Amino acid sequence: MDYLSWIPERIAQLRMQKGISARDMSLSLGQSESYINKIENSRTLPFMTGFLYICEFLDVTPQEFFDTGLPSPQNSKQLLHELQKLTPAQMEHILQVVRDIWEKTDGPRLTCAAFSNLDAQHLFDRL
Repeated sequence: MDYLSWIPERIAQLRMQKGISARDMSLSLGQSESYINKIENSRTLPFMTGFLYICEFLDVTPQEFFDTGLPSPQNSKQLLHELQKLTPAQMEHILQVVRDIWEKTDGPRLTCAAFSNLDAQHLFDRL
């Protein structure tokens, strides 16, 4: 994997999922307004401390940042947090819904985009 091009792409992907502009993210990190833009356009890479602040801002661990099989770590964490509030029976219902979606899409993974397109109320109505 070419990390020199992948890291800027991953930062942009996670930033956009969070719904924040590069400028606002830069300023929130205490940097110049072009800081994230320069990283995303491969003009610079952050130092290690800067990378850790970026991960913290994006609400991902460094491990989650580099996990290419996890397209939306923020959504995965939020989903897991919400699932932990359910009873075992409710969790089994959600698990069955996920399995049904997986079978219908013939995909190896339920993407966060596919899950986001589901009507949450419909899911919980089935519980």
